[in-house]
Amino acid sequence: MMDWNALLEAAVAAQARAYAPYSRYHVGAALVSGSGQVFTGCNVENISFGGTICAERTAIVTMVAAGERQIGQLLVVTADGGSPCGMCLQVIAEFAGPNLEVALATPAGVGRILTLSDLLPHAFKTDTLG
Repeated sequence: MMDWNALLEAAVAAQARAYAPYSRYHVGAALVSGSGQVFTGCNVENISFGGTICAERTAIVTMVAAGERQIGQLLVVTADGGSPCGMCLQVIAEFAGPNLEVALATPAGVGRILTLSDLLPHAFKTDTLG
């Protein structure tokens, strides 16, 4: 397991690159893949709000593009320690188990560490579909 402070540093660097002219809510994310590689992401807004992508999904898409398929740790940094949105939580669930630790942080430090099942107790799973 990687030190949370190292992930916080990576996420804060990503947060500084966020493009958020509409909400002004800059988000950074850093995750550790199953192989131990670190991937980061920031939110990128669009005037057509459906075209916006969150920091968490940016990091996950980058991880998948690099050939990885498993999230081992995730840290999200916002100004107020906010939680990932529902869409991001469902995408996280696609690449992690319910016991994944998700750290919610501000640039000053880690505030809370919760499991994915704490944040999304009833994720869609293939065994619950149709």
